[in-house]
Amino acid sequence: MEQLDRCDAADRAWVTEAVGAVEADANRSADTHLLPFPLPREWGVDLYLKDESVHPTGSLKHRLARSLFLYGLCNGWIGPRTTVVEASSGSTAVSEAYFARMLDLPFIAVMPASTSAEKIALIEFQGGKCHLVDDPSTAVDTARRLAADLRGHFMDQFTYAERATDWRGNNNIAESIFNQMSRERHPLPAWVVVGAGTGGTSATIGRYVRYQRYPTKICVVDPENSAFYPAYAAGDWSVSTGRGSRIEGIGRPVVEASFQPHVVDRMFEVPDAASLAAMRAASAVLGRRVGGSTGTNLWGAFALIAEMRAAGVPGSVVTLLCDGGERYADTYYADEWVAAAGLDLAPHLRVLESFLASGQWRG
Repeated sequence: MEQLDRCDAADRAWVTEAVGAVEADANRSADTHLLPFPLPREWGVDLYLKDESVHPTGSLKHRLARSLFLYGLCNGWIGPRTTVVEASSGSTAVSEAYFARMLDLPFIAVMPASTSAEKIALIEFQGGKCHLVDDPSTAVDTARRLAADLRGHFMDQFTYAERATDWRGNNNIAESIFNQMSRERHPLPAWVVVGAGTGGTSATIGRYVRYQRYPTKICVVDPENSAFYPAYAAGDWSVSTGRGSRIEGIGRPVVEASFQPHVVDRMFEVPDAASLAAMRAASAVLGRRVGGSTGTNLWGAFALIAEMRAAGVPGSVVTLLCDGGERYADTYYADEWVAAAGLDLAPHLRVLESFLASGQWRG
């Protein structure tokens, strides 16, 4: 009888050990905090921030990187000599570099040349290498080609984010949010507000609330230059902007495979100046710096809360604190960078000042 054995016993043993190491990392990490954002209690609407900045690599993308590595290992795509390659604007690459170093694997991040120096330094600190491209729209093709040339594995977060995470539970971010909300005065959020980079987070939370039969709705906030919002508005998933997002971690020039529009109940397009204004206003309230995508999330959350207030509807809203602002000291928090980008934060700061004082949205 002819037999064919493609599985090397030593490689299989390495994969078994690698999966255990990645799972042990999760076991060592406490769950991330759910922080109440200070709003007047008499408004009847509460806002919570899921603080993903406390992961070992400092952002929401730590969850994604862990899931992608487990997915690659269990699919047989990653072995003991695999070079791992990713297309990432920063935070995903930082987290993937962390897991690659844990498994003693080479890691290369393909990213726009405009990525902040702070994020490049974080990737290199984790042992990764950065391959910069001038045109952000070429990052995915470059990463795929580089992985093929090196006989490595292209992680492809934009395809696999929505399927690498178990959306039914298993300690995903959605299950964590609802467990932590269980003793609040409005335990089932009216809205969960998230941005879309891969689309994996909105897919996970959107599927989870339907699976659990919760009434919670999902709102996706999208920055300038991103294809997600115009595609959603037109119902045309072939929309392409051909431009990269200034808000790192969210927004894409095309609609990525992981974005699942049918689990999204509403979308907002958020001007970049509004994202940075909300980032700065929230940092002043919280006493700590948050990143730009958190500002995008908060702009959408504040707008929804103002609508609920105007309609006299009590409830709660949850959004994500995606990463800390220390990564953007030379960009989003630098007035010179903001001016050079042609962004005027002043009118948006006035909207936020009015909202935080009265709960009303005067745009």
